[in-house]
Amino acid sequence: MPKLKTNRAAAKRFKITKKGKIKYKKAGLRHLLTTGKTKKRKRQLRQAGILSGPDVKKVKRLLPYAGVAGK
Repeated sequence: MPKLKTNRAAAKRFKITKKGKIKYKKAGLRHLLTTGKTKKRKRQLRQAGILSGPDVKKVKRLLPYAGVAGK
């Protein structure tokens, strides 16, 4: 069976934690930070998000070797 290709766009956006969860950076922290967003909201956007639901299956298909040991 041939090697699978990793989707490079997904590899740059998602990281796999040690327990197999998928981390990502939250959207909305690039511009318009002075008006319209509370301090609390901006502070929470800084933290990494954990992907949940059916999206996990999609991302794991894009990153076939993400959970493989020996890197």
